[in-house]
Amino acid sequence: MPHRVAVLALDGLLPFELGIPHRIFGRSLEPAPGNKGAKLYEVVTCSVRPPGPVRTDSDYAILVEHGPEALATADTVVIPASYELGPVFEEGRLTEELAAALALIRPGTRMVSICTGSYVLAAAGYLDGRPATTHWSSADHFQRLFPQVRVDPDVLFIDDGDVLTSAGVAAGIDLCLHLVRRDHGAAVANEIARRTVVPPYRDGGQAQYIHRPVPEPQFATTTAARAWALGRLDRPIQLRDMARQESMSVQTFTRRFREEVGASPGQWLTQQRVERARHLLETSDLSIDQVARDAGFGTATSLRQHLQAALGVPPTVYRRTFRASADTP
Repeated sequence: MPHRVAVLALDGLLPFELGIPHRIFGRSLEPAPGNKGAKLYEVVTCSVRPPGPVRTDSDYAILVEHGPEALATADTVVIPASYELGPVFEEGRLTEELAAALALIRPGTRMVSICTGSYVLAAAGYLDGRPATTHWSSADHFQRLFPQVRVDPDVLFIDDGDVLTSAGVAAGIDLCLHLVRRDHGAAVANEIARRTVVPPYRDGGQAQYIHRPVPEPQFATTTAARAWALGRLDRPIQLRDMARQESMSVQTFTRRFREEVGASPGQWLTQQRVERARHLLETSDLSIDQVARDAGFGTATSLRQHLQAALGVPPTVYRRTFRASADTP
């Protein structure tokens, strides 16, 4: 059976965030020729009340066809943001209706929040003594209301095993892609990202709010340089060579790159090489030395150092852990 994801629709919800789990999980397929593989997730939307309309923060309501009983059958529960949380947001306590619905969730179910959906998880006690994040604009209020939660206001998302929280809006896409990657590997997650036309990977540790001006539209971009670099990750890449692809000076290119990507060219290259190494470790039987060369790290020692820094595990452990989890029904 596909992994069952229940998305809890609360009054005042943001339609964009409600649609994220359906777009990411609902389109995830087993790798197969022609992308005709079986669905990896079953996604249902439910309410805390019997089936019926649920208000949004826009000028329309949505008709939800499942009541709270759907929560009892879920392997993962996702709670998007809502602007009508009432006592949850104001006092840090659940309403009787919401408490009764959450009580149906089986022990061990994976809990996920998008944006201020974290208030619901905190009020229900899921975040006690644990790290969590929420939208940067609500972080101070969230910490005051729930002092028992270790709030990190700067990251895109936090994976604490069976409980995961994300920052605002688009960070929900990052978190859902991260879960697909965790469940089924880089190849499946990258294909979903490609179809959704979003970056396949933004590290959860990346700052969620960076105050910087948007580049002027007449400025040239660094897109061609990035495409050029991605096509030769297995070879040495110098900063001056990337700048040359855009006919810029190294100084101008570096500044423009940071404005567009939010990281230096060197940091970005390392991220891309780590992703290439992960993909090869998951999908091939290449030796660690060969994976290191193909990903552009040169030696197994360098690969080990970078993978340890990025993921906390060496290449052999990553490969063994991923394949063991992939073989488990």
